[in-house]
Amino acid sequence: MIKELKTLIAVAREGTFAAAGNKIGLTQAAVSAQIQRLEAELGFEIFDRKGRSAHLNRMGHQILLQAQELLRLYENLGSTTVGLPASVLVNIGAIASVQRSFLPDALARFHQQCPQCRTRVVPGLSMELVNLVDAGEIDMAAIIRPPFSLQSDLRWTTLALEPYRLIVPRDLPGDDWSELLSSQPFIRYDRSSFGGRQVDRFLRQMHFTLREVCELDELEAIVKLVENGVGVALVPQIATHQEWPAGVRVLDLGQHTFHRDIGLVHRSRQSLTEPVRTLAQLISDQVKTGSE
Repeated sequence: MIKELKTLIAVAREGTFAAAGNKIGLTQAAVSAQIQRLEAELGFEIFDRKGRSAHLNRMGHQILLQAQELLRLYENLGSTTVGLPASVLVNIGAIASVQRSFLPDALARFHQQCPQCRTRVVPGLSMELVNLVDAGEIDMAAIIRPPFSLQSDLRWTTLALEPYRLIVPRDLPGDDWSELLSSQPFIRYDRSSFGGRQVDRFLRQMHFTLREVCELDELEAIVKLVENGVGVALVPQIATHQEWPAGVRVLDLGQHTFHRDIGLVHRSRQSLTEPVRTLAQLISDQVKTGSE
């Protein structure tokens, strides 16, 4: 039954039997046979099949949540000693800036409150982590809010709205952010990331003509390049970040300020385990504490 449940999750994630088969190393016929066996065991259909696509029906969504929980329990087998309480594993995805800011403190408080639990932090870009939550491979993720609507069974909880600032080398004269942005070499926040897309949209709306010198996703590296005099950059001010490096000067965008929405993507609160709900609340509390 375990392999059928894994196949169910793959089909739900990929949308077709063929794509699921490619992902998990089975033929389309083998995937179809496993799903048919699972439906026969359950006594009802869990997919609406239209052409080559397969979408979970109402009962299928319920079964998917149960399958994900069963697989989590299965993966935890052997992680506990007979006579001792089972160790519960909480999987959380997090973008790099979250891992370096409020997440460690929240995790420390979580392990103090829930010593029987283990945590696993999965790194990645926001898009990758949304897909992992949707596939049931992680419990939740702290990411930049996607520019598109989430899947119907996913929920969004905002943690912080981080304002974008123009950062320039300390010894660069001038306080007109638009003049400096237009005249100085520009270090761009990678357009493949959700945050970078926000910057790109802002620049197009403002009709800036820029002289780009570098494009990268790592915010700390962008700040370092500005500090070393390579150029200027538009970056978000991290919610719990209070000080900038000595070699950097920060300019407010005034009425043109836009924000990076950092939050948690997860399933409905009712479907989350108690440890996952606890960690989510501690993360939210830590962001509020750190930004005060």
